[in-house]
Amino acid sequence: MIDLAGSERASNTKNRGLRLKEGAAINRSLLALGNVINSLSSGAKTKFINYRDSKLTRLLKESLGGSAKTCMIAHVTQASGHFEETYNTLVYAARANTIVLKV
Repeated sequence: MIDLAGSERASNTKNRGLRLKEGAAINRSLLALGNVINSLSSGAKTKFINYRDSKLTRLLKESLGGSAKTCMIAHVTQASGHFEETYNTLVYAARANTIVLKV
């Protein structure tokens, strides 16, 4: 199980220094994962899927494009202060839901 929480704006978290760098690295990995999910959900069979952009996508290669059975749980909130994050999570999950694995 992998927890993908952490895609937050630096201005919202008020992180500085090392925490800011860690957050930026997490967000880069999540962006790479989003790119892989977009490529897989587009349905193009001959399109190159770049799993090499981050360690996260390399680790998840077999789960996303291989022969594994995969489950994604999207955690959202109804709080109006987190509308944008909730919306982005639902869009991300909807794209991931369109991936068809050959098991």
